[in-house]
Amino acid sequence: MPKICEPKDFWAGVMFFAFGVAAIVIGSAYPIGTAARMGPGYFPRILGILLIVLGAALSLRSFRLKGSAITFGSFRPMLIVLGSVVLFGLLALSIGLVLATIMLIMVSSFASPEFRWKEALISSVVLSAVAVGAFLWGLGLQFPVWPTFMGVG
Repeated sequence: MPKICEPKDFWAGVMFFAFGVAAIVIGSAYPIGTAARMGPGYFPRILGILLIVLGAALSLRSFRLKGSAITFGSFRPMLIVLGSVVLFGLLALSIGLVLATIMLIMVSSFASPEFRWKEALISSVVLSAVAVGAFLWGLGLQFPVWPTFMGVG
């Protein structure tokens, strides 16, 4: 059995492979359609195949390249980012997409030791505008833009 020289690539490849298999299994319940008329199962299957190929390439690459061992630092950044996503999910419908996205970016920015207020605020405003553009105008999703008590959006 070959020795794993780059454990980060190996486990990233296993993760991509597993997500690819999951996407194909979940997507297999939907009709695939054709390339010209894609069904709801088309994208998950194509994405699953791409993830499996990427995962296999990363895992195979890990046997040739030399890398460092996986080390676990502080769990604080991971908990901050996960907490900000949960907070977004809990508040998005009540405070609207714009404010929820700004909160998501601002709170998750605290996970970085290089946090700067100005950069985080600019990023959050720009990304909230992109979210409104993509989800409301681009995809036509019905989602409150502003808090419901404001009576707009």
